[in-house]
Amino acid sequence: MRAQKYTREDTSLWNSFVEKSSNGTFLIDRNYMDYHADRFEDASYLFYKNDDLIALLPASRAGDRLESHGGLTYGGLVLCANATIVDVLNCFDALCKDMSRRGFRSLLYKTIPHIYHTAPSEADRYALFRMGAKQVRCDPITVVPPGGARVTTMRRRWLKKALKREDLKIGPSQDWRSFWAVLSHRLQEKHAVQPTHTLEEISALANAFPEHIQLLTARRGDDCLGGTVLYMTRRVVHAQYIAGNELARDTGALDLTLATAIEMASDAGKSFSFGISTTNGGAFLNEGLAAYKESFGGRTISHDFFQLDDIQ
Repeated sequence: MRAQKYTREDTSLWNSFVEKSSNGTFLIDRNYMDYHADRFEDASYLFYKNDDLIALLPASRAGDRLESHGGLTYGGLVLCANATIVDVLNCFDALCKDMSRRGFRSLLYKTIPHIYHTAPSEADRYALFRMGAKQVRCDPITVVPPGGARVTTMRRRWLKKALKREDLKIGPSQDWRSFWAVLSHRLQEKHAVQPTHTLEEISALANAFPEHIQLLTARRGDDCLGGTVLYMTRRVVHAQYIAGNELARDTGALDLTLATAIEMASDAGKSFSFGISTTNGGAFLNEGLAAYKESFGGRTISHDFFQLDDIQ
C-alpha cells in the first residue's frame, strides 16, 4: 500500500473517485473543498494498492497535526466499493509512515456518519481501535429516517396553524440574498456569530452544485420569512442552515418549511438530517433545540472523532 500526497494534478482523478465511492459525498469534491483553500493548508492523501487507487483522505495540516479536513464537517477515509478491511488497515499503516516522514505527530480523524454510506464502510473505526486511537468528541445528529416518522402533537398543531394561512408559500427559491439576511440576523441575535459561508460563497457553491445545494423558503408576498439550505446527497438530505424571523416562528411557517423538506427527503427514499444540537466540541447539548428537532420524529445517531498521538 502506498500513501501519496494529493496535488492539484490529481483533481479530476479525485473527483471521479469520490463520485463512485461507497461513502463519499459532494462535500469531498475538490470543487467544494477548495472554495476555502486559502484558509487551510491542504494535506490530503491518495492510497494506491499496487497501481489501483482504493481510498482518499481529505485532510489539512494544523502544525504537527494532520486533521480530517478542517473545512469539512466530516471526511474520513473515502473508499472504493471493493476495499476490504485489510486494505483499510494497510491504508492506516501507510498513512502513519508517511505522516512520520513529513513531520506529523498526531492525527485528528472525523468519521463519515453511516447514513451517508451507500455500502458498509466502517472498517476505519476498527483500524483506529487497533492502533490505540482515543475518541475525543461525539456529536449527536438528529435524523428522520426514510419514510418519515411520527411528529409530536404540539408540532402537528403548529403545522395545522401554518397550513390554514393562505398567505404563506413554501417552495424552492433562488433568493439567497433575502434568506441570508434573515439567517445572519438570527445568528447574530442568538449567538453573536455570522454564517460559516458568506453570501458570495454559498451562491457560488449553489451555482457549482445546483443538484446538491438547494434553498427552500417560506414567503409571504415578496417577503422571505425564513427557510433552510438543503445539502442533497445520495442517501441524505441535510439541513445545512435553518432560520426564520419572528413572523416565521409565530405563524408556524418555519415548521412547515422543515416538514416540507422532510417530505421531500422521504419521497426520495432518503434520511433527513437536522445536524447537531451541541457546542463546545459536543460537550454541551442544547436540549431545547434537540427537542425541537425530535418533535419532527428525529432521533439520534453519533458522529465520532478520534485522535491518534505519538505517530511513528
